[in-house]
Amino acid sequence: MSLDDLAAQVAWDLEALAHGGASWTRPRAPVDGEPVHDVVIVGGGQSGLGAAFGLMRERVSNILVIDENPAGYEGPWDTYARMVTLRTPKAITSIDLGIPSLTFRAYWEAQHGPAGWEAVGKIPRRDWMAYLRWYRQVLGIPVRNETRLDRIEPQAGGVHVLQVSGPGAPASGRIVARKVVLATGIQGGGEWHTPGFIRDALPKSRYAHTSEPIDYEALKGKRVAILGGGASAFDNAQHALSLGVAAAEVFIRRREMPRVNPIRHMEQAGLIGRYTALDDAGKYAVMVSFLDRNQPPTNDTFDRAAAYPGFALHLGAPWESVEETAEGVVVTTPQGRFTYDFLVLSTGLVSDPALRPELALVADDIARWSDRYVPDGRGNALADAHPYLGQGFQFTARSEAGVARLHGLFAFNYSALISLGLSAAALSGLKQAIPKLVTGVANQLFLDDEQAMLQDYLDYSEIEFTGQWVRPEAGA
Repeated sequence: MSLDDLAAQVAWDLEALAHGGASWTRPRAPVDGEPVHDVVIVGGGQSGLGAAFGLMRERVSNILVIDENPAGYEGPWDTYARMVTLRTPKAITSIDLGIPSLTFRAYWEAQHGPAGWEAVGKIPRRDWMAYLRWYRQVLGIPVRNETRLDRIEPQAGGVHVLQVSGPGAPASGRIVARKVVLATGIQGGGEWHTPGFIRDALPKSRYAHTSEPIDYEALKGKRVAILGGGASAFDNAQHALSLGVAAAEVFIRRREMPRVNPIRHMEQAGLIGRYTALDDAGKYAVMVSFLDRNQPPTNDTFDRAAAYPGFALHLGAPWESVEETAEGVVVTTPQGRFTYDFLVLSTGLVSDPALRPELALVADDIARWSDRYVPDGRGNALADAHPYLGQGFQFTARSEAGVARLHGLFAFNYSALISLGLSAAALSGLKQAIPKLVTGVANQLFLDDEQAMLQDYLDYSEIEFTGQWVRPEAGA
């Protein structure tokens, strides 16, 4: 089988499932000359593409996906991700939505055969991105690239005006939608965290977060220090060393490496799929524990980094201060002072709607976990700042005054972590998350027009049965 054969199989499968057909949603009149989309999905990575296909399966077809990146470079996989393979087990399914011909396995076997699939340990990162490009193409998902969302402006009448910019944006700089899905990935609910003592002490030319472009080629022969014990620290260490960096040394606050990956348990124990059945206390306890643990590197990533002579690991070595000197950047830890040419920060992120410029007009309306749940024991500031979402990933309001402004806005990104668990920005959870989102969006579209929809039903009078029966005459 070739990829062309597989595309034909996908088309047959979708036809057999009666995919497509006329949309059931009721059109809206243009707003200031702009057409009104039923749904605009912000983000064309795996979450956005999966959400779009999920809506198309429900015959919600008046949709548009926008992404700030050039076509084929959505998400992290060919931009800032530096692992060799995905960390997720290869058997996990996600955006195929239960259609075997749309799985990554089918895509891989179409090129390498069943034996090739058996030989794969984990999915190669760049091949995953190639699969996403193929998925978008074979499903005909409408994506407008190089279009950045700058601000969401709620309007009367239940619509939102999206102020957008970029080479791909419409000339008006506006896109209008009834529903807006923020499928903006791991950073889309807040911002990547840079410790203030580093930002205040050093020029930006001396450090970068792992989420940023880093020219490791330009650092060939240089010494690099990496702060943080998560998986991305080791992804960057092995990547930098493979490109000729002389030293890549990882500093971890803890005295021991994280060794347990709670995601593996979640995948096997039903916790991902059933997470939303928990009450608030259960959700909070699960995710505070999750936030307290770092996801360890995969064994192959660690071994790859450790095989280079320039690799070093400093445990129990939090950074106390940094300063720029004539020799380079001096990092002070409890273990002493070290000098490097460049710093890389694997320091995670903070989820808080107040940090997102596109939400500036509605951020104060959004309910946080701190507004809805007070734990009996120790609280967690990171968890408390997350938005408190509904079961369909919709924002909820702090007060009645904000309900109308937030209506139609959905956070299908990492900020859903406390409310809906590993879901929107985690490959392990997309299989369960996409149907919840689609149900939430489609239900809102229907209920917004409930009276008209029900009146259409009551007025329905199309003749289906056309048979005639004449009573036979008596004695005939």
